Amino acid sequence: MNSKKELWVLLASFVLPIAFGTAFFYLSPTSFTQSTVNYGEFVNPVISTTEEDIILDEVHDASLQGIWTLTYVTDQCEQSCLKTLEDMKTIRILTNENMRRIQNLLLTNGKANNIDSQMLLARGSSALMKKLNSFPNNHLFLIDPLGNIMLHYNPEGLVIKQVIKDLKRLFKLSRIG
Repeated sequence: MNSKKELWVLLASFVLPIAFGTAFFYLSPTSFTQSTVNYGEFVNPVISTTEEDIILDEVHDASLQGIWTLTYVTDQCEQSCLKTLEDMKTIRILTNENMRRIQNLLLTNGKANNIDSQMLLARGSSALMKKLNSFPNNHLFLIDPLGNIMLHYNPEGLVIKQVIKDLKRLFKLSRIG
């Protein structure tokens, strides 16, 4: 081969993959968003919270800023609620060395009896509860360290291992919280 052909082959080997990749990206944009690796469902659009949206019980000196929060939202804590709270406690324990990066929160406007002392209790503001009413009642949410509600799980068919996989992936990628 002469030097001009070698130059064109070398140039094509670098330019063609970029051209094909760009064309594929713009001609088939749904190929990149159809499947995700997370088990929880994304809250779309993300619900941002402020300190006024979640009023924590005075028993605990805690905050939602800077820590991942697994939150169960319900009107009244009954038997299914207690089982989900126990699952949340198990999830937190099974995150092993990242246990200090997550906290559990029960967000309710009703009364909660027989709740673990490590479980944070809070009331939601009317604006936040109105946003959360678009989801079915008794749902499990994940709040990121910046206060954004980003994932939700249905506690009826909750698989603890899947939640832990989501959390471990987030812990690995997140530098905050």
